[in-house]
Amino acid sequence: MKSLSAIAALLGLLSAGPCGALSTVTLPAEFKPPPVFKNANLVHVVSVEKGYAREQVNVLVENIASEPQDEYFLPFTADQIARVGGLEARDRMDGKAGPFEVDLVEYDPLSDVQYYRLTLPAPLKAGAQQPLAISWYYLKSYRPLPASIGQDDQQFLVYDFSLYAASAYPTLKQKTEVKLSTVTYPDYTTAIGGDGKEYPEKHGSKLLYGPFDEQPAGAVYPAQIRFEFTRPVIHVSALDRDIEVSHWGGNVAFEERYALHHRGANLSALFNRVKWAQSQFYNPASSALKELKFPLQIGSVDPYFTDAIGNVSTSRFRSSKREAMLELKPRYPVFGGWKYPFTIGWNTNAANILRNTASGGHVLKVPFMEGPKQMEGVEYGEVNVRVLLPEGSENVKFYTDIPDSSIVETSIGVHKTYLDTTGRTAVVIKAKNLVDDFRFRDLIISYDAPLSGTLRKPLVVFASMLAVYAAAWAVGKVQVGFSSR
Repeated sequence: MKSLSAIAALLGLLSAGPCGALSTVTLPAEFKPPPVFKNANLVHVVSVEKGYAREQVNVLVENIASEPQDEYFLPFTADQIARVGGLEARDRMDGKAGPFEVDLVEYDPLSDVQYYRLTLPAPLKAGAQQPLAISWYYLKSYRPLPASIGQDDQQFLVYDFSLYAASAYPTLKQKTEVKLSTVTYPDYTTAIGGDGKEYPEKHGSKLLYGPFDEQPAGAVYPAQIRFEFTRPVIHVSALDRDIEVSHWGGNVAFEERYALHHRGANLSALFNRVKWAQSQFYNPASSALKELKFPLQIGSVDPYFTDAIGNVSTSRFRSSKREAMLELKPRYPVFGGWKYPFTIGWNTNAANILRNTASGGHVLKVPFMEGPKQMEGVEYGEVNVRVLLPEGSENVKFYTDIPDSSIVETSIGVHKTYLDTTGRTAVVIKAKNLVDDFRFRDLIISYDAPLSGTLRKPLVVFASMLAVYAAAWAVGKVQVGFSSR
């Protein structure tokens, strides 16, 4: 069992109150970010190593205004703002410092430029500089080219981006780095840097552009890269994750329902099962999804795997003191354009993840999301997490370190299940545009479970059974027959 100091640390995270949905800031329709900063130096890193794109900007920000400033605006197009997720900003020189506050700006819904506002932890003095590390993800990042391929053909994807990092402020100097998972990239944009040289410089699976000369606010340089990606492009449009806590059974039950879609190149001809079976003898690289691996928490037991048809037996579960791995094979290989909805579930001993506090309360610590761990990565359009606490739970507080920019709704309500009276307390958190890099980010819930609430269900069951026996006895005493008169 964890020490009391560990429990105190968990409670410390909850002391500020529950996490909330992404906040928005309403500004006038004619809003423009004030020209109070300049980017003294900027490095733009574009990663297309997985089935989603990740971009990061390492920038040295300088306050050029005469007054201290603490609001830094980051622009996106209207299309990007719907697909961006997991946006976090930190102090680049202090990796342990928590992420800065992020707000979505609402000002003109018809404008093609939208903004996130980053609030610095302390106002930046006039003339002072602040190193920032800002990162985010784009879902539905690529388009296959060609759009249709043969069953054994290589898959190529195209990513459109800007060599100049999008900024609401002038940038004095910048470079762009593109990271790939392959050395096969037949088509890419070339550019002339500030030194007159033609870029990119090729370093295996990495392309380097720049340095570029000073650019004004809002400058863009449209670029494109086409690269080989002989792996599935896994998109989960919706993940519904239920966690049910039982004090009487000493168990925590997990169930996850996936709506999976392969967003890669479609098949140019009908699927040939015989050809597929033959190819498995030499196991060539394929863009089809053949298996999924779910690393679960150590101590997990009783896994199951079903799809729309029913139970799927092509699964394997390995459990030891060091791991708990659930390996699944879909009922059929999933090619580009195909969908595969399925459900998995398992149980965990409550003693592994549920702690008692000195005041008699309880603290539950579970991953916000788990999901498959794939080399190609997995992106999630929506993640809906529902935690069902014991009936009668009260004083509920919760915290998660999922980025605020992705959380869209949180609530505490009541959910009635079998044999419940007043219903179970339900904590619901809805998020959007997440990727598997956020697997095992914490969800911590503290609550009190009064004795009256704990005893309510067994008393109801006892009273119900007593009522049944009394009714059966009463019915047995009734004499049924025909009179001779």
